[in-house]
Amino acid sequence: PGQVSRAAFVGRVQLRMLKCPCPPSSAGLELSVNNHAADFTLSTRPGPAISLSCLVHNSSQAEELLWYRGEGQVALKDGNKVNTSNICISPVNESDNGVTFTCKLARDKSVQLSVVLDVQFPPHLSGEETLHKEEGKDATLTCNFKSNPQAQSTWLKDSQVLTLQQNRHELYQNSELLRLSIRKVQKSDNGTYSCVVQSPLGNGTREFHLIVEDKKPVFPKEAVIAAVVVVSLTILFGIVARKDHFFKVW
Repeated sequence: PGQVSRAAFVGRVQLRMLKCPCPPSSAGLELSVNNHAADFTLSTRPGPAISLSCLVHNSSQAEELLWYRGEGQVALKDGNKVNTSNICISPVNESDNGVTFTCKLARDKSVQLSVVLDVQFPPHLSGEETLHKEEGKDATLTCNFKSNPQAQSTWLKDSQVLTLQQNRHELYQNSELLRLSIRKVQKSDNGTYSCVVQSPLGNGTREFHLIVEDKKPVFPKEAVIAAVVVVSLTILFGIVARKDHFFKVW
């Protein structure tokens, strides 16, 4: 009886396995994108379109593929999902720089391969061109720029390299900004300041015109208030005096 019971149990297990087959393992499956079998960086320039082609390797069945741009899934047509999938970025622009495109296996998203776009472009500069400042005030010239690869930058004054004076000039720079601060501007600070950015793909220049104006006369508040009070009292006494004169004549 024990043997019959065990045979019946084995039969039931086999029947369940037939009814509920286990999904095939993704072990051994690999992806490639543009013939790269590992994550890579793709260098390009703005303008021309680029294509990314994802393929499944070592698969014995049809495998669905997914594409992602950053965290967002890319919509694919039905005929562009199984075993091979292609996407096109057109046109490539500067905002695509640093964006990651990832191809994933639909049933096991741990099987994936990523491409980072390295969009290279020459420097582009911007910033307020004319700045009026009263003598003795602080002035700040801000030069905004974008460049890939990263560019070298400097300031010129009237076409000559700016000589920095301690406690008067202050420089701040990051990958997209060059700022020159001048404390207590003087008439000698008048002139044209040039933000010059140099990269392997080209150079860029942005000119800023600093106009230092004469100091405006400053009146002490106390003196102004006193003058207003005196004028007001004078007018008031004048009105009272005219009233007295009017009544006497009448």
